[in-house]
Amino acid sequence: MSAVVEAPRLRVWRALTEPAEIVAWDESVVAPIDATDGYPQVGTALRWRYRLGSVQLVLHDHPHEVHPPERFRSRLMLGSLRFEQTYTLYEERALDGGGGVRTRLGLKLVASSSVPVMGAVVDRFEVRRIAVGRIDTSLRAVQKWCENPA
Repeated sequence: MSAVVEAPRLRVWRALTEPAEIVAWDESVVAPIDATDGYPQVGTALRWRYRLGSVQLVLHDHPHEVHPPERFRSRLMLGSLRFEQTYTLYEERALDGGGGVRTRLGLKLVASSSVPVMGAVVDRFEVRRIAVGRIDTSLRAVQKWCENPA
């Protein structure tokens, strides 16, 4: 899935990679647990305090592909959930011919087709529904954050 963000690519990249900005736009991310120096770099890891509904968990974030300001891929672990998240950023010219620059932000989540959850299994259709909801929420939040500077 993707969204067009009316902001330059470097602005959107900063929103995706600066821990203070991530906490500001992602309502599920409460705060980084670890020091954030060097994030994101391949081979580093960062743990986040994460809110899933009313439950607080630890989100483990392991960047394994970082190409500023074009692509950022991480392996994420949240409880028993394991998935891969990939952001891609493409610069586009505004269609109105005014010379404005905007960014097409893509987000792809890859998860198993079933996920064990405390003695039960969430089937592939439910995993897909959860993933699509998370992608849509994230894209809209980044878009709103970058387009409406504080």
